[in-house]
Amino acid sequence: MSEATSASREAFHELLALLAEIDERYLGEEWLVGSPDEVGEGLRAVMHMLQGALVSNFEEDGGHPSFRRIVSPTRKFTGDNSDALYYDAPIDPALSYVVSGSIAGAVYVSLTIEEAATEGRFGTRTAGVINDTQFDVDGDGRFEIYFGGPPRDRNWIALPPEAARITTRHYYEDVVSRAADTTPPIHLSIEALEATAAPAPASDESVAEGIRRVTSFLQTRTLGMGRPGETPQPEFVSKVPNELPPPIKPGDFALAAADAAYSMTLYMLGADQAMVITGRWPECRCGNIMLWNRYMQTYDYVNRQVSLNRKQTTLEPDGSFRIVLAHEDPGVPNWIDTEGRQVGLIFCRFMLPEGEIETPICEVVPLSDLNNGAPV
Repeated sequence: MSEATSASREAFHELLALLAEIDERYLGEEWLVGSPDEVGEGLRAVMHMLQGALVSNFEEDGGHPSFRRIVSPTRKFTGDNSDALYYDAPIDPALSYVVSGSIAGAVYVSLTIEEAATEGRFGTRTAGVINDTQFDVDGDGRFEIYFGGPPRDRNWIALPPEAARITTRHYYEDVVSRAADTTPPIHLSIEALEATAAPAPASDESVAEGIRRVTSFLQTRTLGMGRPGETPQPEFVSKVPNELPPPIKPGDFALAAADAAYSMTLYMLGADQAMVITGRWPECRCGNIMLWNRYMQTYDYVNRQVSLNRKQTTLEPDGSFRIVLAHEDPGVPNWIDTEGRQVGLIFCRFMLPEGEIETPICEVVPLSDLNNGAPV
């Protein structure tokens, strides 16, 4: 077959053209990327997104879906989490499905429906959620949930016409970050309830479709996100650096857990500065505070303490917490390691919160005040 008539080669060239445009624009001045280290950080983010696209979207079939782990210690994008395991699977809204799984020791489990996340695109919104307070779990922690088809009294959720993927969330509060486990014991399966024909063998056209899904995945998560400062941010994102806004639930914001409350801000610290965050954990199923880079990738939670959940946090006598962000170990409890990064993102997450959530207070202080153990 000649180059001109190969659909897969044409799709491959489209992917190469996008990568070239990402290199020129997304990793350049237009997206405020300048230094070699900034370029390297951006390229790492793009490589992680490319890996995610290949794992989850290159070969997919809503008639014969399977769950695949979305993010890992070496595959981070779209706001990964050191205390959670995420899986997703493609679906066809014309079909119905049964999902079998296990709680697997998690303190919170949910399944959400992502709408319009077809052909590799970033989803437009979360179109449905069911958490472990809403479905039955047996004595061994196993569950079965039905998606689509005739309504059921329990363990059922409808599929809207634009349903495209099912995302699962298993959250943990362990002393060692659960996402660092490379072989997590999660059992998940998904099966279409209607009989569907076996997938056709790979062809020039099917490979082209897979490559175009990969291209779409990359485009909608890079250039398609808009330039810095031009994209409207949700209300849980602070407009002021070093100041966390009141935590709120995200509603149907795409890829968000609708029954969580979030708060996020940009931190900016000098080489000789640290940040002290004070507050109280709310009544909730689980909660954590973590650091991301500008591409919403967690810092290195395998080798560093770059996040804290409730179990990892030492509380003050009155039940409050005092968490310290610093470039080096200040010798006080609850240190979150910034990896020496003077700019990054702080993200707070509270699952199934009850009552009012106290907004954490951030204070920038001289690092020397902490190094000598002086109180702030």
